[in-house]
Amino acid sequence: MIVSRSLLKIAFLSVSSLVFSQEVNLKNIQKLTFGGDNAEAYFSPDSKKLTMQVTNPLIGAHCDQIYLLDLTKKNIGTNDLQRISNGEGRTTCSFFMPDGKHILYASTFESNKECPAKPKPRTDGKYLWPVYAEFDIYIADLNGKITKKLTDSPGYDAEAVVSPDGKYIVFTSSRSGDLELWRMDIDGKNLKQLTFGLGYDGGAFFSHDSKKLVFRSSRPRTPEAIKDYKDLLAENLVAPTEMEIYTMNIDGSDLKQITHLGKANWSPYFHPSDKSIVFSSNHHSTKGYDFQIYSIDLDGKNLHQITYESEFNAFPMFSPDGKKFVFSSNRQGTTPHETSVFIADWIESDPAELVSEKNLLENLTYLASDELKGRLAGSEGEKKASAYISKEFQNLKLKPLDEKNYTQTFSYDVKLNPHEDQSSVKVNARNVIGYLDNKAAKTIVIGAHYDHLGLNEHHNSTLMNSEGQIHNGADDNASGVSAVLELARMFSQNKSKENANYIFALFSGEEDGLMGSKVFAENMKSKYPNVVAMINLDMVGRLNKDKDLTVGGVGTSPIFGEIIKKYKPAGFNLAIDSSGVGPSDHTSFYLKDIPVLFLFTGTHSDYHKPTDDTNKINFTGLKNITSYVFNLANDLASEKNIPFTKTKISASKAVPKYKVTLGIMPSYADTKDGLHIDGVTENRPASNAGIQSGDILLKIGKCEVKEVYSYMDCLAKVNSGDELPVTILRDGKEMTMKVKF
Repeated sequence: MIVSRSLLKIAFLSVSSLVFSQEVNLKNIQKLTFGGDNAEAYFSPDSKKLTMQVTNPLIGAHCDQIYLLDLTKKNIGTNDLQRISNGEGRTTCSFFMPDGKHILYASTFESNKECPAKPKPRTDGKYLWPVYAEFDIYIADLNGKITKKLTDSPGYDAEAVVSPDGKYIVFTSSRSGDLELWRMDIDGKNLKQLTFGLGYDGGAFFSHDSKKLVFRSSRPRTPEAIKDYKDLLAENLVAPTEMEIYTMNIDGSDLKQITHLGKANWSPYFHPSDKSIVFSSNHHSTKGYDFQIYSIDLDGKNLHQITYESEFNAFPMFSPDGKKFVFSSNRQGTTPHETSVFIADWIESDPAELVSEKNLLENLTYLASDELKGRLAGSEGEKKASAYISKEFQNLKLKPLDEKNYTQTFSYDVKLNPHEDQSSVKVNARNVIGYLDNKAAKTIVIGAHYDHLGLNEHHNSTLMNSEGQIHNGADDNASGVSAVLELARMFSQNKSKENANYIFALFSGEEDGLMGSKVFAENMKSKYPNVVAMINLDMVGRLNKDKDLTVGGVGTSPIFGEIIKKYKPAGFNLAIDSSGVGPSDHTSFYLKDIPVLFLFTGTHSDYHKPTDDTNKINFTGLKNITSYVFNLANDLASEKNIPFTKTKISASKAVPKYKVTLGIMPSYADTKDGLHIDGVTENRPASNAGIQSGDILLKIGKCEVKEVYSYMDCLAKVNSGDELPVTILRDGKEMTMKVKF
């Protein structure tokens, strides 16, 4: 990525209510409950009924009770709920018995007919679940008559489920002194403890072949966590904020941890194939409360987000025939925190449309390897990279740019010393272009540059005296190239035929001034006359802990604003730049009046240095961004019209010329409180004066700096050799330093 040609202006996005068409696995979503708190809905063996836990004072359920819902009725409403618990105490965790005529559930009613108190709020704000010692497990018929009591042991007995073959019941119990999973025969006999590790093991469900169990577990490891867990359990409480998903055989053998995501992963259920699991998680959340439903394979791979709407989605379950999917969600609520039960048709994902993290890793690792020596435009390393990309395109059966070759050759001159006219050298470079012909009326370009700095022959490194050192450019821009290659695979190998053709364009010469993209954009219309949009990925491999993703070019079409919000991955914070002009290849297309989108995860201390290596890439973030672009490109294919709009910044904001450099990498965020410094180049004026990454630049001399553009205006007034006071903010304190320019 080049940074000197233009800079982005960003305003942060506030999320609004949208149609969540990215929930592609769920079709014909129908709301089944209205008002109150409704959850843990589970199908009858014939898929015609649901049993669920309900709190809703409007229907007399002042404390969790078990209700039945007949799914064969038309226009289902609250009045169709039929209570089948006895209305006393608190009840939880119902499940159908094999005959479909009885259910089991846990209740406190024998200890106290009143509703047990919820845990009192704690001064430390910790979120807690009560595990009432009064819970025992009962069987009742569908008219509410209790026909059998299954447990009568001191302590918590609840969360019971039945195996599909009708042989066993598994439940959570504290009878051993810890919250463990236990198994009994369907008649309550032959108790067997299944788990033994310290921690809360619960929420178990059987696989469809009745051979395995999936469950959630908190396993405290440190002395502090163990003490906290035991102290809470002594008060019949647990903190459900750190849980992972596990599987094991029904006899307790072959225990495996499936997720390693952190935070709370819970309410798991087996996919009908028994090869994957659906579950609820907030592992993605960066701010506040946010639970979405995911799927994951039994080997812990192919994590896939299923729900996007609202901030609570949990308790997923498939109907026994695998055709329906029921879950609980805060979506479409009429009051705060209302939780409703929803049912949907389940649509299987096309495996080809799931991003492969393995592919991303393999492609990026090769492109950023020492073998390619930094992929300098015109070098042998660039030729090797272009050959690798061409082979990938050929394997995917994409059409080449001409009849035989995927490469587009071009030449340009580079001054190795900007002050010496005789220092110019000629560069012979090549773009790599693959074309997916869907016989559509419009074409979308998905692109990235694959060149980088080589051994710093063109002097673009931010590390002084780094000539001869390999600049591998893992983030800049092997990350973007690996995403484009994966998108080419997804679009070319999936079962769908989109309403757009796709050009997958990998450019060279970007680091020397957008050279390759300029050549392609200028000659594009003679071969591809119907290009309607361009998506550019440049430096998308270093998603930070706050998951900040810049999306540029949003103002270049009036339809982009809604689309980029609609498909935003869970937990991401989008920083929006309206301008069509930016420090990367999308600019070449914007200048040809083509709407553009530009994705970028931000600068960092390794930018344009030999230390930009593969081991620093956030592959989970890269995977999510690749999936995001797939959804964006898919949506754009379905749009009837993608109108082009010139952006105000490019039309009115001229970039001033300046004679000096401060030697900093500015943040692109338009914060208005000064220019945030993301990086400092060694042995340049800022570094020599003691300015550090993380500082906020406030003034250069008397010239006030508020953001990127005022910084450039101030810099334009400085002459080489000037020595000026520069004011910064560090850790909340103003500091002034003498800077020699």
